[in-house]
Amino acid sequence: QVQLVESGGNLVQPGGSLRLSCAASGIIFNIYAMGWYRQAPGKQRELVARIAGGGTTNYADSVKGRFTISRDNAKNTVYLHMNSLKPEDTAVYYCNVNTGRDYWGKGTLVTVSS
Repeated sequence: QVQLVESGGNLVQPGGSLRLSCAASGIIFNIYAMGWYRQAPGKQRELVARIAGGGTTNYADSVKGRFTISRDNAKNTVYLHMNSLKPEDTAVYYCNVNTGRDYWGKGTLVTVSS
């Protein structure tokens, strides 16, 4: 059974930093691309960043230069390092893997506010 468990969401001031983690189980972690998505209130879920099994990354334009996705295949964990946070980054952040079907975690809330 595939499980994705996110953690690390919090309330942070504009300009601050956070690191999100997603622990995966039930998959051969190192062969699958992992993604971070987010959904703000009243908006559709959108891709934030994605990292292939081999480490190739891609980012939404809105987070380029501020967010970094990384993975530790020994720990079956993917991270999202978020710097220079803005109020518009406020959202529930979800971890995703597609093994032929999509799997999602329950999400972790990031609130950027003074």
